[in-house]
Amino acid sequence: MKHTFLAALLALLAGIGPVAAAMAQVAVPNGRSAGPASGPYAVVLGIAQDGGVPHAGCRQDLCVRARRDLSKRRAVACLGLVDPAAGKRFLIDATPNFGEQIDRLGGRPDAILLTHAHIGHYLGLAQLGREVMGTHRLPVYATPSMAGFLKANLPWSRLVKLENIVLEEIELAPGREITLTPSLKITPILVPHRDEDSDTVAYLVRGPRRAVLWLPDIDRWEKWDRRLADVLADPTLVAFVDGTFYSADEIPGRSLDDIPHPLVPDTLRLLAGTDSRGRVFFTHLNHTNRLLWDESAAADVSRAGAGVAFEGQTIELGAGREPGAGRE
Repeated sequence: MKHTFLAALLALLAGIGPVAAAMAQVAVPNGRSAGPASGPYAVVLGIAQDGGVPHAGCRQDLCVRARRDLSKRRAVACLGLVDPAAGKRFLIDATPNFGEQIDRLGGRPDAILLTHAHIGHYLGLAQLGREVMGTHRLPVYATPSMAGFLKANLPWSRLVKLENIVLEEIELAPGREITLTPSLKITPILVPHRDEDSDTVAYLVRGPRRAVLWLPDIDRWEKWDRRLADVLADPTLVAFVDGTFYSADEIPGRSLDDIPHPLVPDTLRLLAGTDSRGRVFFTHLNHTNRLLWDESAAADVSRAGAGVAFEGQTIELGAGREPGAGRE
């Protein structure tokens, strides 16, 4: 009880909001909670699609309430990585909520890893320029395609020229691993996703005992060069996957063929029969997605063995239980 109260209080002070605060404890793969992480861990810093909640131009109840009540707001999808022993912290994607997300992370990241060139995933880089933080040679990991986009377009090219950032181009060879710290390694994985300005990657993050897959955007699972079930065969893996839309009729007057994402029920059908219960969470939720307010829809997801990511959700990657320990 003391740990639960303290976690809730700290989360409230950090501005996470009462709903997330009530759950802001360290999550283990089966969805239970543990004490504070002593080894490396991943922490969810946002779960919304690129426009966040409230969404610009949105007049639905969810957005109206979020404009009046800060606790109803949802930051754009972002994952933090922390290695306490190394004294290092990292961000996957630099979102429009960059300032508040680095505060929740504990301060300026030691590096940023970008997934692709859609606005919710790199606009936060603007905060690194001389108008705001004025960083010096902050490493930014990106594919050659994404790095080329940044170098060719203002104001991002100015960040490179003035050495606010240093672009670390990712080698996309199969199995290519990047060492962030002795206890944190990442592997970029190409995924198909409307590559108008750059290609798109997911990140597989490995700690000493557990792994996290951060895959906020994909067009269709069947277009990927691997099977989701095969990826989830690793019992130590917790996956955060694209949950942008729940149904195809969410945006009147717009076709999802123009902005393709797998629907949540379709992903749940792919998970059926896999040994992934308690290890898959939906993120990157559009403001129209009923999982943001419909408890019955969220209960359906839970009954199917998955969950909805929440801000403050933390996954231990190192010290603590062995993978799968304590599972029913």
